[in-house]
Amino acid sequence: MIGNLIEILKDKKVLILGFGKEGISSYRLIIKHIPACQISVADQNDGLLETINLDIDKRCKLYLGDSYLDNLDEYDLILRSPGIPKKILKDRIDKNKIISQTDLFLKLFADRIIGVTGTKGKSTTASLVKHILSSHFEDVVLVGNIGIPPFDLVENINNKTRIVFELSSHQLQDVTCSPHIAILLNLFEEHLDHYADLNEYHLAKINIAKYQKANDWLILNDDDPIIKEIINKYIPVSQMLSYSLINKINNGAFYDKSGCVKFRQADKENTFNISNRSSLAGDHNLYNMMAALCVSKILEVPDAKITAALNNFTGLRHRMEYLGKFRGIHFYNDSIATIPEATISAIKTLKKVNTLILGGKDRGIDYGDLIAYLPDSGVNNLIFTGEAGNRMMNELKSRGKLKDQKLFFINDYNELPEIIRNNTLPDHVCLLSPAASSYDMFSNFEERGDVFKKIAENL
Repeated sequence: MIGNLIEILKDKKVLILGFGKEGISSYRLIIKHIPACQISVADQNDGLLETINLDIDKRCKLYLGDSYLDNLDEYDLILRSPGIPKKILKDRIDKNKIISQTDLFLKLFADRIIGVTGTKGKSTTASLVKHILSSHFEDVVLVGNIGIPPFDLVENINNKTRIVFELSSHQLQDVTCSPHIAILLNLFEEHLDHYADLNEYHLAKINIAKYQKANDWLILNDDDPIIKEIINKYIPVSQMLSYSLINKINNGAFYDKSGCVKFRQADKENTFNISNRSSLAGDHNLYNMMAALCVSKILEVPDAKITAALNNFTGLRHRMEYLGKFRGIHFYNDSIATIPEATISAIKTLKKVNTLILGGKDRGIDYGDLIAYLPDSGVNNLIFTGEAGNRMMNELKSRGKLKDQKLFFINDYNELPEIIRNNTLPDHVCLLSPAASSYDMFSNFEERGDVFKKIAENL
C-alpha cells in the first residue's frame, strides 16, 4: 500500500503546511519511505524547533513565523494539516495543489474504512464502533481526529485490518475519496471562525459520502433536518441505513422506549437490550449507539457480541465524565461541549445540575436556544468566563426571565473553587459544559477538563 503513496509523491516538491501532530506524522513517513520526495515545512510558530522532539533533515527547508505562507508557489503539492484554515490559502495557490493526509489515506484504504463525522459525538461513536468490532475481528484500529494521525499506522495495516476513522470537517475539506462505510451523526452550528459560512462547513462534512460508490454504505441520523436537506441535494449512489429516536425505521435502527434498540432490514427485525449500559446515558448517546449498531450489522458482527459490547463500553474522558463526589458535590467534566446543543443535552441527562460553568472563546455561534432554556433548566448558579461567557450572560440578563439564579463572571478558573464551595447544594451536580471553545485560555478542551478535574479534587 505504501507503494501507491510513493507513486503519488515521488519526485514532487511537497510543502507540509502546519507542523503539529499530523504534520510531524506526514514528515516522518515521507522521510522514511519516499526519499525522492523533496519535502519542506511551513508553520506560523517561529519557535517550533524548541517545542518538538524531532531532528529535521538538513535537506528540509523551514518557513517559520509570520511569513510562513510566502513560498507556496515554489511547491508542486501543499500537504495541509487540519489546523490550517483552507480559506487563508484562497488566491495564494491553485486549489488543485492542496492535498491532505486524510485524502491520501482514504485513497490507500477506503475499501476497509468506517468513517465517522458529525458536529458532536464523533469520538464516542468511533470508539464504540472500534469496541464492538474488536469483539469479533482480530485487527481493528482507530485513527484520525481522536488523536492518532492515520499515517502513524500505515506500516501496520494489512488486508484484514478494519479501520475506524474519526473525521473532522477540517480533515474532510480536501478529500476526493470517501470511506466504504460513512456515518453522518448530526450537523449543528460550529467552527464559524474556520469557514466562510455555515454552508461551507456543512459541505465539508458531506464529503464523507460525496465520493462513495454503489457498493458503499451511508449511515445517517433520520431525525436531523439539516442532514435530510443536504442529502436531498447531494444524494450519494451508496446504500443507506438510517436511525431514529422518533420514528420506526424500515431500513436501519430505532429505539422502542423499552430499553431496547431494534434493527430492521429486508423485513427482518433484531432486538438489542441496552438497559445495562453504564457509560452511555442520554438521548445523544442513544443516537451514537444506533449508528454503531448499523455498522456492526453491515459487517455481520453476531447480535450477542453487539449487545454485550454496547452494554460494557466505557465512556471517554471529557464527555460527561464523572469525576467523583467532593465536599458532597458531584462533579462532571463535559469540556468537549463546545456548542449550546451539547450543553443542553448534558443538563437534561444529568438532571440535578445546580452549578454550571459556561463560556470560552467566542466564535460567533448563536446561543439563542441555550439562553431560552437556562431560566427553566433548574440550574441555580451560572458561572461565565471568556468573551463567549460574557455574551451569554448579557443576553441572559437582557431577556429578563431569570428565576432567582445567581450569575457569576470569572476571568480565571482559579476563581471557581470559592464560588462552587459557597453556592452548590450538597448531593447536586457541578457541571463544566462550556458551550464554547477552550482556545482563549487553554491549548485544547482536554487541558480545560484536566484543570477542572484538579479543582474538583482539591476541594
